[in-house]
Amino acid sequence: MRKSVKILFWLLITVNVVLFAVMQTGVLDDGQEAQVLHPVHEEKITLMGSEQAQAASAVTPPLESIQSASAPVPVSAPAAASSVAKAGTCFEWGDFSGADLEQAAKALKKLSLGEKLSQREIDRVIGFWVYIAPLKDKAAVSHKVAQLKERGVTDYFVVQEAGEWLNAISLGLFKSRESAQNFLEGLHKKGVNSAKMGERSSKSRATVFIINGLDEQMSAKLTVLQKEFSGSELKMVSCH
Repeated sequence: MRKSVKILFWLLITVNVVLFAVMQTGVLDDGQEAQVLHPVHEEKITLMGSEQAQAASAVTPPLESIQSASAPVPVSAPAAASSVAKAGTCFEWGDFSGADLEQAAKALKKLSLGEKLSQREIDRVIGFWVYIAPLKDKAAVSHKVAQLKERGVTDYFVVQEAGEWLNAISLGLFKSRESAQNFLEGLHKKGVNSAKMGERSSKSRATVFIINGLDEQMSAKLTVLQKEFSGSELKMVSCH
């Protein structure tokens, strides 16, 4: 028994010697380079104190931060472009009466506008006037006329027809708003502060076409059509 133990002991020593020799040469039997193990000198090992450990941890980042930094950052998919429908454009086109009204209606019918087309009637404006609102009676009219003459206003006309404008005093008729406004400002400088400006409408009625929700192509067609009717006005309005 002892002899077997001794043989096993010397056999283990022989194996260790052979392995040590191989490790020193750095070559294995299969020709690959082996990893050289350097001896550890225990006498050179020193333990770090708490302050040194904290300093070392400050220099070397923790493993968790290294892993998170090296982890791939997910890339979010680009948001899908939303198609926003362009709001339709709305117009008013007018005003028309008589033969012009009939021709314009036929031209609009060819555009097949359907429910987008409607119309309304208005009083036709034939100009503007500057006036003094209707007075209570003839005595008040006479008193106002005297004041006008004192301020150098001699061109006037007293409305004597029955109706809402009875006893009003007309001071001037104008084709444009700008001309009427300039005349009114001149009267105010003379001290005629009761004078006003307003539109004069005839008793005839006119028609205005209302076109809602047109796209760019149809708006262009309507613009071209308007040029065929001289004197008509095509204006963009708020959609209802």
